[in-house]
Amino acid sequence: MEKTEAILIGRTRYSETTLIVQWCSADQGLFRTIAKGALRPKSAFAGLLDLFVSADISYTQSRSSDLHKLVEAHWQNPRLGLRSSYGRVLAATYLVKLISLVVEPHAPLPAIHELLIKALDYLNDHDPSRALIERFELRLAEDLGLVGEGLAAGGQAAHAIEDNFHRRLPVQRRQVLTWIEERPT
Repeated sequence: MEKTEAILIGRTRYSETTLIVQWCSADQGLFRTIAKGALRPKSAFAGLLDLFVSADISYTQSRSSDLHKLVEAHWQNPRLGLRSSYGRVLAATYLVKLISLVVEPHAPLPAIHELLIKALDYLNDHDPSRALIERFELRLAEDLGLVGEGLAAGGQAAHAIEDNFHRRLPVQRRQVLTWIEERPT
């Protein structure tokens, strides 16, 4: 059985009572687990598998696929403040989708995991800003070796990511920047 501290970055319904849960962990990278019976009222997972929650988890590794079996989860940091603003949820979603766009599954990513923790903890207490989004993109691009330290600014890091991975940035980037510009100050 494997144990790790991970951030829940995605959930998909698999069946009436089962979820497929995506995680981001420093030592395991991005990986997926199946939480059988998670949607049953008396499930051990009831109320625990929410987006952007940091949890200590235990899972059994699959020998035949990349979908592992979730055994248990215990909250470390629920980040309940994220739910207080649509902009916060939108920004957190963009950051997670951006990471998913550029990293390989099961590759350890301690620096990127730490960067995500800091950004989500900030968003737990504050609404997003253009500076937060661009700083996150810059640090991610630096960690990936796409730009030199401190050389890119003002959205250049986002374009470096897009150009190097030959994929469009997640649509949530435009949506969160629009939300930031249109919100009352």
